[in-house]
Amino acid sequence: MKQLADDLYMLGGFPPHVINVYLMGDVLLDAGTRHATSRIERQLRGHNVTAHALTHAHPDHQGSSHQVCEMLGIPLWCGSGDADAVENPALILERLPKFWLNSLIATRWLGPAHPVSRTLHEGNEAGGFTVLETPGHSAGHVAYWRESDRVLILGDVLRNMSLLTGLPSLGEPPSVFTPNPAQNRQSARKLAALEPNLVCFGHGPPLRDTKKFVKFVSSLPD
Repeated sequence: MKQLADDLYMLGGFPPHVINVYLMGDVLLDAGTRHATSRIERQLRGHNVTAHALTHAHPDHQGSSHQVCEMLGIPLWCGSGDADAVENPALILERLPKFWLNSLIATRWLGPAHPVSRTLHEGNEAGGFTVLETPGHSAGHVAYWRESDRVLILGDVLRNMSLLTGLPSLGEPPSVFTPNPAQNRQSARKLAALEPNLVCFGHGPPLRDTKKFVKFVSSLPD
């Protein structure tokens, strides 16, 4: 586990940065695929974890949510627009664009249902961060923002990894995984306006170059 800022850690994974999981304060953020339970449990030993939150309900983020919540005895939180899909994962695949890869990913990565104890809305607090509603990649996608040191965890609003090479590279999430790309761009612009000092992604390494982040978002089509 690597510390990125005060009370913010990135859990290790292999290959590194492909599917990121974070510990923000005492809240576990995202849970990888359903095969990630063991690595998450191992790295959380010795840490006080009181809740599990999601950026959004996709198979590579909620896959181990049920197992982790059961194992640690903690509640699950997510954006209000994704709560029904967390409790009925069949809705996750139903809401994704119709593409063969989504069906394959769901077969291998999608986690079981789990009750949502708290639905997150704009301005809520979680793990010392403020919740921001950022729909587009999913209906209930949320990001997490800490004003005091300008740290942003944006989930899959953007990625910082080339899908071809695996090297760091800013990009939009693929349209085959994003029901509403235009709305997702609006969410990206909302986040760029914050001018964060540190940006943490669902896929790809953290970015500490504010100008690069803002410039990339400004180049996105309307």
